[in-house]
Amino acid sequence: MHSAAFANTPQPPYYAVIFTSQRSDTEHQPYAEMADAMVALAAQQPGFLGAESTRGGDGLGITVSYWQSEEDIRRWKAHSDHLIAQRIGAERWYAHYQVRVAKVERSYGMQHASPA
Repeated sequence: MHSAAFANTPQPPYYAVIFTSQRSDTEHQPYAEMADAMVALAAQQPGFLGAESTRGGDGLGITVSYWQSEEDIRRWKAHSDHLIAQRIGAERWYAHYQVRVAKVERSYGMQHASPA
C-alpha cells in the first residue's frame, strides 16, 4: 500500500488492525505488487472502511486497516487469497511482524486548508 492519503473513516466505534512489519528482503517489486493487490482485495470485502500505510527506508512499516466489526476482520484474515499472501510474507518478506486489533472509541484531528 503506497498511498499517502488518510482513510475516510466514519464516526466511532469501529476497529483498527495495526500491522507492523520489518522487511527482510530486497525484492521490492514483487512485494509492492502483492501489497497493492491485497489493499485492492481488502477494499472489496464487507466491512472494510479504509487503510493507511507507511514504510521507512530501514524496512519498518506500519499499515492500519479499519473495519466495521471484529467479524469483518476475521473474514478478511481467513480469505483464501489473503492467506496465501500471509504465508508468502512470513516465508519471504518479513523478518518480524506484529498484528494488533483495537476498537476505536474516539477519533479527532485537523486539516489546514490547501494553499490556492
